[in-house]
Amino acid sequence: MKELKDFADEINKCSKCGLCQSVCPVYKITGNDCAVSKGKFIMLEGVLKGDLKLNKNIEKYLDMCMRCGKCKDFCPSNIDVCEIFNTAKHQYAKDTFQGKFEKFLQSKAVFGNLIKFFKIFHCFNNKKKLSQNHNDKKTKLIYFKGCVNEIFPTSANALKKIFKNLDTEIIEKDFDCCGLPFLSSGNLERFEEVKKHNLEQLDCEYDYILTDCASCESTLKSYGELKVINAAEFLAMQNIKFKFKKPLKVTFHKPCHLENINFIKKLFEKCENIEYIEMKDFDACCGFAGTFVVKNPKLSLEISKQKALNIINTKADYVLTACPACILGIKEGFLALGKKNTKLPKISNIIDFLAQADNITQ
Repeated sequence: MKELKDFADEINKCSKCGLCQSVCPVYKITGNDCAVSKGKFIMLEGVLKGDLKLNKNIEKYLDMCMRCGKCKDFCPSNIDVCEIFNTAKHQYAKDTFQGKFEKFLQSKAVFGNLIKFFKIFHCFNNKKKLSQNHNDKKTKLIYFKGCVNEIFPTSANALKKIFKNLDTEIIEKDFDCCGLPFLSSGNLERFEEVKKHNLEQLDCEYDYILTDCASCESTLKSYGELKVINAAEFLAMQNIKFKFKKPLKVTFHKPCHLENINFIKKLFEKCENIEYIEMKDFDACCGFAGTFVVKNPKLSLEISKQKALNIINTKADYVLTACPACILGIKEGFLALGKKNTKLPKISNIIDFLAQADNITQ
């Protein structure tokens, strides 16, 4: 497992050009150099040289990061910012009470068994299973449900309804959490534990690993050379039509972890009576970002409010996304605005919305 010193060359590659400032959602609000990658690297350089200690103040700024990855995408040196920050978090948290307490909550005994309980609960109460009929001619999809679907299986049920219209075989495995919450908090041991478990589940032939959560998709791709695809992107590639009797206007919020967006317009072209309206800054962060909303509530709220305003200005009936956390971030923004006389669009995972179609055909 890597330590902060292993990233010394990467950190030194940062030329302090400041280009990250133009894309960092936190910097745009605070104007604080310590809130952006450039400033954090200056502090971590001090730690590596022994001029600074990796203390609570530095950790505060490490937590003032949404892990959206926009700075990496815009960095001329292509520095993996999130991996460095996660490693620094791990190095600080391993010897603190807070870090040890977070590890306890995220342990298999607590977090793992909680998710296991919901798996058993939903299996007991849901007799309707995904298709398990083996057919060599069908596209084989291993469905990675994610933790939210284990607790609130709305999107999982919607996916069942849609995919029964396709020539696919959906395979369910006993997956653990993708590991993103553990990565973000610096709990690298727990991340490696769930990663190992999840890779062991891929013991059969398949064409794609299917997910309806952009964060799960991105994290699974970080495991290595895996063929992971978002369910909405997969549907855009299929011969399928969604007919809505009532004309509706929709807009789409791109989650930070959704890498490919080329399928969006193509998918809506398969929907009868659906008009797609692109919002301003549709790919800007919603403000939620996991524990960021807990540790930086005021900043989170400001970012969510701006996202909510951009959505409202489209006058759409629905705002769709591909991440459960983004749904919460958008809701936070709507609540913060408190526009009583303004008609707010409904918020939905794109898979849930498509399942509401009056007719789904090939």
